[in-house]
Amino acid sequence: MILERGITLRQAAMVVLFGVLITTFGTPIAEFVIWPTLVIPSNIEETVRNIRADEGKFLAATFAYLAGFAGDVLVAWALYILLRPVNRHLSMLSAWLRVVSAVISIGAALNLVTAFRLLDSPKIETALGSDQLHAQVLVLLNSFRYEWGMGLVLFGIHLCLLGYLVYRSSYIPRLVGIALAIAGIGYIVYNLGPYLYPDADLEFVYVALSGEVVFLLWLAFRGWRIREPAEHRPDE
Repeated sequence: MILERGITLRQAAMVVLFGVLITTFGTPIAEFVIWPTLVIPSNIEETVRNIRADEGKFLAATFAYLAGFAGDVLVAWALYILLRPVNRHLSMLSAWLRVVSAVISIGAALNLVTAFRLLDSPKIETALGSDQLHAQVLVLLNSFRYEWGMGLVLFGIHLCLLGYLVYRSSYIPRLVGIALAIAGIGYIVYNLGPYLYPDADLEFVYVALSGEVVFLLWLAFRGWRIREPAEHRPDE
């Protein structure tokens, strides 16, 4: 029989690849290319000047974050189909963890929309004054980081469960599952840092996050050749 609603494992793998490409390029571009040129964590006045000087860049980063987070919802659905043959219930749990993480992250990114509207309205600055306006923008920017970080903790748990499912599957290499589980642990450790060990240097954790890249490369080069497990192959 064909998997849910006629979607085969091969097709699900391609949907995952498409969705992961959106999240892999959209979010990192916003996070590592655009954000550092605008936001100076220790200087809100300079941050406000940077955003006002290049509002288009700030909006581009905001929409890139939102596109990446929305892409995770698509990926969650396709991953459920892809790994349903391994364990339907765990696959569903893994998918829901990614969806909840995406919803939290989208909510976090809406703080950026509010910050932009505050800075884009002269009437608001007149009513609040520059100092109060800057303080509110600082709160909104920090809220985005903190809320997104909590979403990434759930994302890390999702990756650990996803890694287990991949490891147990017969149609994706176990090495990919191990890499995903390691990446999940990395996300959890890094994003719990501000709460549990705020003074720890966690930059080394970025190495662990490369597990997602391993999965992406496997999808790109082997995903389109994936075979249905014997018990789930379509009837001929």
